[in-house]
Amino acid sequence: MGASRSSGTTDELGPDEDSGGGPPGSSADPRPPVGEDGTPGEPPGSDLLAALLDGMDAALCAFDADGTVTHWNREAERVLGWTAREAVGRAGFAGWAVRRADAEEVRARLMSAMDAPGRQVHEFALLRKDGGRVLVRTQSAGVRGADGKPAGVYCAFSEVHAQIDLERAIALSEALLEDASWGVVLVDVDLRPTVVNAYAARALGGGRTTLLGRPLGDLVVQGVEELEAALHHVLAEGAPSAPAEVWVTLRTAEGERRRCWRSGFLRLASPLTEEPVPLGVGWLFRDVTADRLAEQEADRLRFRTSQLHRAARTASECEDPMEAATSLLDFALAGFADHVLVDLVAGERLVRKAATPFDAPGPCLPVSGGGIPARYGPGHPALRSVERTGTVRTSAGAGDGAPSWAAERRWPRDAAHALCAVLRSRGRTLGVLTFLRAANRSAFERTDATYAETVAARVAGAVDLAQVTAGA
Repeated sequence: MGASRSSGTTDELGPDEDSGGGPPGSSADPRPPVGEDGTPGEPPGSDLLAALLDGMDAALCAFDADGTVTHWNREAERVLGWTAREAVGRAGFAGWAVRRADAEEVRARLMSAMDAPGRQVHEFALLRKDGGRVLVRTQSAGVRGADGKPAGVYCAFSEVHAQIDLERAIALSEALLEDASWGVVLVDVDLRPTVVNAYAARALGGGRTTLLGRPLGDLVVQGVEELEAALHHVLAEGAPSAPAEVWVTLRTAEGERRRCWRSGFLRLASPLTEEPVPLGVGWLFRDVTADRLAEQEADRLRFRTSQLHRAARTASECEDPMEAATSLLDFALAGFADHVLVDLVAGERLVRKAATPFDAPGPCLPVSGGGIPARYGPGHPALRSVERTGTVRTSAGAGDGAPSWAAERRWPRDAAHALCAVLRSRGRTLGVLTFLRAANRSAFERTDATYAETVAARVAGAVDLAQVTAGA
């Protein structure tokens, strides 16, 4: 446990003024050891031990079996202000590092570690050199001599608030990486996961160990470019000022899933180097897919309600009921579909009465000449909608070419998704509305069918009025 004086520590067991016989270089000899050339030197290994003691982050002191301070490192000096020269050789802490009233209790608790197994943890109020008091947490353990008998005690201590801060940091990291209510992923500079907590493992569709070291592209089908770009930006520029929302498509055992993750990023740098060396990125996220889908649905509902309101006001100003019907459809198409067809029942067949242009976007207009028979084959979605008196949804299959699929059904070539809603008024089936979407849009869903049925009910009322007025 010896250390050199040149580094601020000493290997002596008593104060400088103590003297006594003994061989040169012994603890009782005040003279420094002599080298082979006759010049003063240091005990073997003392420079290394002094460097180790002074390089410790924790304050360290040691006592011999009589309670005399034998070692005092630079961190102890920083915490309490007493230098090694002032501390080494003193009998315990009494009168300088501890109030005299507390000195005996502190000494007894520290020296009790000499005979006790393992480490003992205590908290003391110590005195700084400037007279201030500081609460420290100590870990003390006994030291055995070569003969196995108790030879002293070493004591490592730190300010309680610093120790508590460290414990909080460790506890926080362990909690985040275990059972936090949001995902935590640590990725290295190659953007491969190195630590994944339970939430993140569930979100990514794997185990906490099976995900480690795998490229993110193995887990994310779509959106991986945006995610990796964000991670690269954090490594190069630092963390963004606000969380970001990233939409991704995951590959899972049940198929592909579309998810929205609200993500925050932290650049990780080593605290052990003078210059910050990037260790990777801490990625924290929560799955907010349900919230975002609910918001999108609410926005969609508000827009469609507004469109129906505007359509009703416009239709009420039309003298011609069929013009009112096509005006309703123009408002309904916005944001909903690319094409719309109006086929009315004429005996045993359907006749095209109005439609949007097949080759380009445009308004819904009546067919010139009074109507053309729709050449629908058996099983056509429009015919099935009339037969069922209900709504039919269909889309081109994965193996079907959208143009040929649409051409077979007498629809515009860019159509890939269709929704047929029956026109009913006064208990009679008047025809069918067909809404069509191109391949770059999603298929019609159940909520879309509800909206289409609402539009069809209003159009059916206008068509019924047109038929009544035409026959009058």
